[in-house]
Amino acid sequence: MTNTLELVLVLLGCTVFAVALFRRLGLPPILAYLLVGATLGPHATALVPDPESARELAEYGVVFMMFSIGLEFSLPKLFSMKRTVFGLGAAQVVVTSLATGACAAALGMHWAGALALGGTLAMSSTALLSKLLTERIELDTPHGREVMGVLLFQDLAVVPMLVVIPALAEQPAAMIGELAAATAKAVVALSLILFFGPRVMRHWFFLVAKSRSNELFVLNVLLIALGMGFLTQRAGLSAALGAFMAGMLISETEYRYQVEEDIKPFRDVLMGLFFVTVGTLLDLALVARELLYVLLTLALLLGGKFAAAAAASRLLGAAPGTALRVGLWLCAGGEFGFVLLALTDRSNLVPERIQQIVLAALVLSLLAAPLIAHYADKIVLRLVPSEWFARSLQLTSIAAQSMFVERHAIICGYGRNGQYLARFLEQEGITYIALDLDPERVREAAAAGETVVFGDAARRETLQAAGLNRASVLIVTYADTASALRVLNLVHDLRPELPIVVRTLDERDLEKLAGAGAAEVVPESLESSIMLASHALALLGVPLNRVLRRIRSIRAQRYQLLRGIYRGAEHLAEEAVLDHHQKRLHSVLLNAGAYAIGRQIREFRLADIAVEVSAIRRRKIRAAEPDLDTRFEPGDVVVLLGEPAELQRAEAMLLKGA
Repeated sequence: MTNTLELVLVLLGCTVFAVALFRRLGLPPILAYLLVGATLGPHATALVPDPESARELAEYGVVFMMFSIGLEFSLPKLFSMKRTVFGLGAAQVVVTSLATGACAAALGMHWAGALALGGTLAMSSTALLSKLLTERIELDTPHGREVMGVLLFQDLAVVPMLVVIPALAEQPAAMIGELAAATAKAVVALSLILFFGPRVMRHWFFLVAKSRSNELFVLNVLLIALGMGFLTQRAGLSAALGAFMAGMLISETEYRYQVEEDIKPFRDVLMGLFFVTVGTLLDLALVARELLYVLLTLALLLGGKFAAAAAASRLLGAAPGTALRVGLWLCAGGEFGFVLLALTDRSNLVPERIQQIVLAALVLSLLAAPLIAHYADKIVLRLVPSEWFARSLQLTSIAAQSMFVERHAIICGYGRNGQYLARFLEQEGITYIALDLDPERVREAAAAGETVVFGDAARRETLQAAGLNRASVLIVTYADTASALRVLNLVHDLRPELPIVVRTLDERDLEKLAGAGAAEVVPESLESSIMLASHALALLGVPLNRVLRRIRSIRAQRYQLLRGIYRGAEHLAEEAVLDHHQKRLHSVLLNAGAYAIGRQIREFRLADIAVEVSAIRRRKIRAAEPDLDTRFEPGDVVVLLGEPAELQRAEAMLLKGA
């Protein structure tokens, strides 16, 4: 295919379809990109006969990824986690790299290729594992903190590997000289940047931000990221190293979070293209012929990394259960493994057959990672008898707090909202038991005399130990819908009549949580709007009793008057990711000749498609929640509430009768 536009369209079409499918199946999008590359590459359909034509552009994906890692780099954070990062993280990477390299060298591979392969397989997926830890509310657990520390070291270890792997392709004498020169250049560049950089960068960003131009701000970010990459490349180092240094500089300024948001679209798209080009390296026919070796490599990869990470964690003082969980979470490969494997391919360090086997094993390990994380707890409980004892002690501690109380409140989550709630309950003389997964917070609060215990509210045995059968109410204070739904399902099974109050960020999940059994759902954004309105009305002279009646009315109607918002440009990015099923408001103007004119609202049976008429604006008068007998008139503006697809159907019914 010689037409560049046709090639781009084919790549985009296949990638959009594959990523959408993999997201629906709950699989990492990186696998979709690899599959597209493998399917369209020279080894399969040859629709992309020369992946080198796209690889140069795709390299910018690695540049922006390293820039993002630099943005997340924080010296104070690194110092606070130094034992985990430089102890456990370094041990895991070094042991895995050397063990893998030794095995590869024993099988006849050249030592340089074996060492490069070891570094490649030592990596785990930061993006996938951090997402899984967040979803499972395990970031603050002992194994969660150790996993994040190791991932942080792996991200940092990629920087020297980007320098070392190309140097390994040289002759030993030349390699030593090249490595020494590269190290000296990196040290000088890093020293100059750290010494002079933060002050210059902060002043420069201040000047750019003063213009209040988002376009100029984004252009400036691109200039800095690519400019630093260009300078380090001209100095004989990699562009990715320069981008990492640029990110480090900006991470020390107050503009870090804005830069992170602005760079994300470029990073994600270009990283996707990079993984497509990596996928073109995959020869599916060769992998099928070598399937036995692929599966054997996969088993050795999972088993070897598990053993290295678990042993290192245990030697550094972790409990047996924590060490096993760390090993299970870190045993799969990661996205930087593909980056380094592509680098070894360009340096001709690894034979084609071995590269194909390793690439296929990395892909399969990423598929296995979510399953391993899901069953990690059950595996540990089966293998470590002391875990049962520790779990029993935890439940005993919870039961000891709740043993002599009844008609109490169970607070799930003792963060800011949970603590404020506890103080209100104390003032009313109501006893409570609070469950939280942050050990430091639990220790501090318990030492101060608060009735808070370490425990996961989304576990059946934890709720039972907290006295669920004797409680009067249960409140979920954290805004995590997935976890709240698990709590609701458990309470529904154990004690369906118990009233449950759930916090959520906005109205997006209100119906879902209410449908799962929540007696009250408190949307944070709507409650803050009510408070703003009540203060404003009081200051405008509206009688306080009328303001209170209005607030009670809105809450009694489950926030119906406030449901839905008109979507603006600032919501477009949000909608592209997660807004397909959120109810929103949509205005329809009934001009002369519209089908609905003269007909009643009830005739359209909009409730059948989950759409309701929120209001009608007629001759500058707005009537909220009109009666079903109301007839439409020419010039009416009908405000509809519903999901996007149903809103389109409702609009067609009103205008055309379709």
